[in-house]
Amino acid sequence: MAEICFFGGLVHHKAPSPSSLHPLFRSKPHHCNSTSHMAASVSAECHSSLEPPSLLVFSGGTGFNGVVEELKKLTTRVAHVLPVSDDGGSTAEIVRVLGGPAVGDIRSRCLRLSDESTSEALAVRRLLGHRLPIDAHKAKKDWYDIVEGNHSLWDGVSGPYRETIRAFLVYFQNEILRRPNDTFCFSNGSIGNFFFAGARIFFQSLDAAIFLFSRVSEIPCDSLVLPVISTNDRLTLGCELQDGTIIRGQNEISHPTNGTMQTVDKRHCSTSDLPSKIKRVFYMSSEGNNLLHEVFPPVNPTVLEQLKTVDCIVYAMGSLFTSICPSLVLLGVGEIISSRSCRKVLLLNGSQDRETSGFTASCFVIAIADALNRTHGDPNIRLKNPPGYYINTLLVPKDGEIAVDHKQLSEQGIDDVRVVESVCDPKHGILFNASSLISTLAGLV
Repeated sequence: MAEICFFGGLVHHKAPSPSSLHPLFRSKPHHCNSTSHMAASVSAECHSSLEPPSLLVFSGGTGFNGVVEELKKLTTRVAHVLPVSDDGGSTAEIVRVLGGPAVGDIRSRCLRLSDESTSEALAVRRLLGHRLPIDAHKAKKDWYDIVEGNHSLWDGVSGPYRETIRAFLVYFQNEILRRPNDTFCFSNGSIGNFFFAGARIFFQSLDAAIFLFSRVSEIPCDSLVLPVISTNDRLTLGCELQDGTIIRGQNEISHPTNGTMQTVDKRHCSTSDLPSKIKRVFYMSSEGNNLLHEVFPPVNPTVLEQLKTVDCIVYAMGSLFTSICPSLVLLGVGEIISSRSCRKVLLLNGSQDRETSGFTASCFVIAIADALNRTHGDPNIRLKNPPGYYINTLLVPKDGEIAVDHKQLSEQGIDDVRVVESVCDPKHGILFNASSLISTLAGLV
């Protein structure tokens, strides 16, 4: 693997100080808060006279992960835009005790993009992808073995990488110990999430934490993992149903789990249907007494920069209202997408879930257009663009559950509808065949 900058002498449970950092990580936190500056520094290293196509993908942390490896064969010039409002699983526990944005979706995508070309790269990926046991006592023991450097997961990880990763795991542990009134539950915890959280708190910058994770896991230098909102604060997603009901929290909208930390299969989630269809999603206050108050965080400026220049914009399959729409409702996103004449591709889900029960293909299009137009929000910032300004191509998995209503799609301005080979997964239902999907995308761009 390429040379990595690391901390020295961190063998005790002592948090690293800025003076102990290699020059790469020694900048003050306010110098590290822009992914665009970091992206610019590495883009020169990646210059090629024959550049592959560039894409921007709106997705969540699960649905699109299955095709990331195949996509790298077409191009690594991809900006992955992800929400930071997940409040389920181990992410919820980190946010509850330490605050800050949710990093689970970002960590998941970073791991999918990480290098696998050497045994050490695989060892690093295995370590950062590890989840602790469900049993709380076993999880805590497993965690202490890891943070103390005694776990077998460290096998194959060389000194520089070991010291870098372990330094931020130690820092994360110290932050937990500084909050004695909040007992942290390690059950099903993600080591990658803990590393991310430690780095974010140390640098006081989510962008800097992503940059560090990208270097440690050797993500291709022209691939960007972008939080749609670049913040060091907690964000809460809310939704308004068509009957006026307000639901607070991504987990409560998508797949309520009654506090369980276990992984949830959204397609076969046993929770009851929503009482009414979702009208819109928005961001809610996480502070103070009025937690139903709507807030308007600014979009990450690097996302807007990328939208202006990429060859293709992709709305990935996944949870429509809790994974895709949170990135679309922000001011400036709809304005830029509607102004572009590039390919704008919607990847239709193969199965229904709690959020889209009864939806046809045109319903997905309406939901995306409404989010980008901010149709049901503040009338002062509302757009009135037709759906065809935002989507001009629809890719459909063969034999999928969602009806493709061609007449309605044509009326929306979408005539380019293509069926892509699919696979039937016993857990997740109909999914795109990854190689067929990327081959179709290659033909489009």
